[in-house]
Amino acid sequence: MNESQQERLRSLRRDLHSYPEPAWREFYTTSRIVDELERIGVDQLHLGRDVVDADARMAVPDDDELDAWRTKAREAGAREDVLEAANGGFTGALAVVEQGEGPTVALRVDIDALPIREADSAAHAPAAAGFRSGNEGYMHACGHDAHATIGLGVLEAVKESDFRGTFKVVFQPAEEVIGGGKAVAESGHLDDVDHLLAIHVGLDHPTGEIVAGVGGFLAVRQFEATFSGETAHAGGHPAQGRDAVQALATAVQNLHAIRRHGEGATRVNAGVVEGGTATNIVPGEATLEGEVRGETTPLKEYMSGRADTVMSSAAEMHDCEVAIETTAEAPSAVSDDTLADVVYKMADTVPGVTSRLRTDDLGGSEDATYLMDRVQNHGGTATFVGIGTDHPGGHHTPTFDVGEDSLAIGVDVVTGAVRRLSE
Repeated sequence: MNESQQERLRSLRRDLHSYPEPAWREFYTTSRIVDELERIGVDQLHLGRDVVDADARMAVPDDDELDAWRTKAREAGAREDVLEAANGGFTGALAVVEQGEGPTVALRVDIDALPIREADSAAHAPAAAGFRSGNEGYMHACGHDAHATIGLGVLEAVKESDFRGTFKVVFQPAEEVIGGGKAVAESGHLDDVDHLLAIHVGLDHPTGEIVAGVGGFLAVRQFEATFSGETAHAGGHPAQGRDAVQALATAVQNLHAIRRHGEGATRVNAGVVEGGTATNIVPGEATLEGEVRGETTPLKEYMSGRADTVMSSAAEMHDCEVAIETTAEAPSAVSDDTLADVVYKMADTVPGVTSRLRTDDLGGSEDATYLMDRVQNHGGTATFVGIGTDHPGGHHTPTFDVGEDSLAIGVDVVTGAVRRLSE
C-alpha cells in the first residue's frame, strides 16, 4: 500500500473518529460510508431496512432520541437520501462486489461508538491533532472508527484485485449494546456466504501483531428488571408499603450467590440499580440492569435461568412483582481452524506484521457471534481476526486511541486472505 492510500485511510478514520454516534444512531457514519462506497463503486448497496431483520433489532432507542441524532447528523452534513433510508434507526450498510465465479466471502465490521467523554489533554493524540470527538459525551473508545475504515480499504483493494467470486462487507450498527448482530444475521444476507471474517483492533495486542482466530467468546444476556410494590409513609404507616428497593436489594445479593457451573466460566453483574424518591417514602418501584455470561451458550442459559428465578423469588419474598425484560444477548462462537489458518499464513507475507498468534481468548462478548453461527450453520466457515494496535488507554476508556499504522496492516492482511480464498 502506497503512502497516498495510507493517508486516505488515516483521513477517513479521523473523520469518523471526530463524529462518534452510539447504537442505532450512526446516521452521519452511515452517510460517510456510503460516500466512500459510491466512490469505490459496488455492484449492490443495501441500506436501511434492507440490511437487517427489523424484528430482531435489540436495544433500540425511542423515536425522540433517534430523531435528535438524525437532526444532528443532518446539521453535520449527512446526506438526505441516506437519512431517509436510515429513518427509525435503520443505520448501517451492506456492500457487494461481484467478480465472476468463485466463493462468496464476507467481512463484518462494526461502526458504533460509546457514551464516554473523550480525553481533551494535549497528551491525547486526537485532541492534539484536532480530531477529538465533536459529540461531547461520546467517543470511539473501542476502535470501531478503525474497523469501518479497514472495511472500506479492504473492499476497494479486493475490487481492484484478481479476486474471483462475490465479496460482501457488512457495516454493522449497534455492536456495543449487543443489538445489531442478530438483526443482520437474520436478514438472510449471509446465508450464501462460504467464508466470513470479522475483525477487531487492539484487544491488548500491539501494532504489527495479528491473531488469526480469536476465541473465548462469552455468551451474554443483558436484562432489565422492574420491581413494583406500594408506596407508603415511612414513618407513619411503614407496614402499608411494599418495598420495591428491599426486593431489589435481595435480588442483587442473591444474583451474586448463584452457584457457578463446573463445565466452564460463568459471570453475573448487577450494573445499574435505581429506586426510591425520598427518604420518608417506602419506595414503590425500583429497577435493576444486569447481565449474565457463560463460556458457552448453554452455560449462559444456565445463569440466565437462575437469575430469573432469583429475581422472581426476591420479589415474592417482599410481596412485590417483577417484570424482567431481555434487552440484548449474544451466543458464544468458535473460530474455524481452516479459515484461521488462511489468515495466519497470509499475515506472514504482509509488511509491518511483526508477530502472529494462531489464537487468543477475547475474554468478553461480541455479537459478531450471531453472524459467525449463521454462516457456520449454513455450511460455511468463520473466524474473528485480531489486528493489533498500540493504544495508550484501554478499551472503553477516555484515552483510547488507535495506532494508525495498524490500518494499512489490517487492510493488507484481510485483503490477502480474501484473495487467497478465491484461488
